[in-house]
Amino acid sequence: MTVLDTRSLNRATLARQLLLDRAGLPVLDAVARLGGLQAQEPQEPFTGLWSRLRGFQPKTLSDLLLGRRVVRTHLMRRTVHLVTADDVLAWRSRHDAMLRQRGIGAYRAELADVDLDELAAAGRAVLADGQPRSMAEMARAVADRWPRPAPRALGEVLVAALIPMVQLPPRGLWRTRAGVRNLPLSAWLGRAIDPLPEDPSDPVGQALVRRYLAAFGPAATADLRAWSGLAGLPAAVSAIRAELVSFRDERGRELLDLPDAPRPDPDTVAPVRFLPAFDNALLGYADRGRIVDDAHRGLSVSGARVVLVDGRVSATWTVRDGTVRVGPLRRFSAAERDEVAREGAALASFLSDGDSDRVRIGVEPAAGAAG
Repeated sequence: MTVLDTRSLNRATLARQLLLDRAGLPVLDAVARLGGLQAQEPQEPFTGLWSRLRGFQPKTLSDLLLGRRVVRTHLMRRTVHLVTADDVLAWRSRHDAMLRQRGIGAYRAELADVDLDELAAAGRAVLADGQPRSMAEMARAVADRWPRPAPRALGEVLVAALIPMVQLPPRGLWRTRAGVRNLPLSAWLGRAIDPLPEDPSDPVGQALVRRYLAAFGPAATADLRAWSGLAGLPAAVSAIRAELVSFRDERGRELLDLPDAPRPDPDTVAPVRFLPAFDNALLGYADRGRIVDDAHRGLSVSGARVVLVDGRVSATWTVRDGTVRVGPLRRFSAAERDEVAREGAALASFLSDGDSDRVRIGVEPAAGAAG
């Protein structure tokens, strides 16, 4: 079985994630192609798409949210994701059990005496008037019936686990600050969620596996589980294994992939890219070594924005006073430093609507210094 080294996997990830060359895809198609974008920080997907698409205009994504073609909802890993309406309707039932399990797990003791089906029914009754509500408002509406659990436990399990919800605009629109107001997914989209087929081969899971590999492969089943939060999808993987190809990584793990998916030459030049907080190019794997060194792995879950240089996490970045400020994690060559400065200036211009192209690169660590 062919062994793919770390650099080969890195270039495959960059190609699938539209980070080798900015794509000319429509924004809706890009969101679908990426399997959604993690979006608990509402403004971050705009940077993620700017780094991936040619000529990206933030208004286009805002219009898709307002037009109900893209939604913000709890889905993979019980985390807020930006996904297409078609995908969330097709995938939500397959995630129900995981969402419920993780929601209950966070508040198991407080919810021990709560009948969750009754709680869900009570929550739906509250929402039957068609008025969007915050998590706190949902909790207050049912607190008389369940006074013992803390309001957050009731509200979070209703909104993020028991009832398929969307976070309504203006939350998530470009340059907009807004609280979270929730409405049932089917009410917002005017379409019913696809029921989960009673088929042991897990056809929805099969679709998820194919979509994951298209956006993240080659990858191990542990990586698939880390992305989705679902328990490995073993029946789905087994059902489609004959249509997949297999590799090994340098640790000996089996990696699965779609046969015709791009696996670029490992010597392919990788441009500098600025990624937003919680970008799935990092979080989409259990083993993130293909894109980030172990010394810096914690950046992927701490909400740090990172810079890819030669395809790997090599710096962090922030914005202050209209200036993109880069904090190197290693020494840059002169050419790398120039490219980081150019891309950072372009990002500053994007984020400021052309008012600033200022970028500052901080002090680089000494050669051989630990991260």
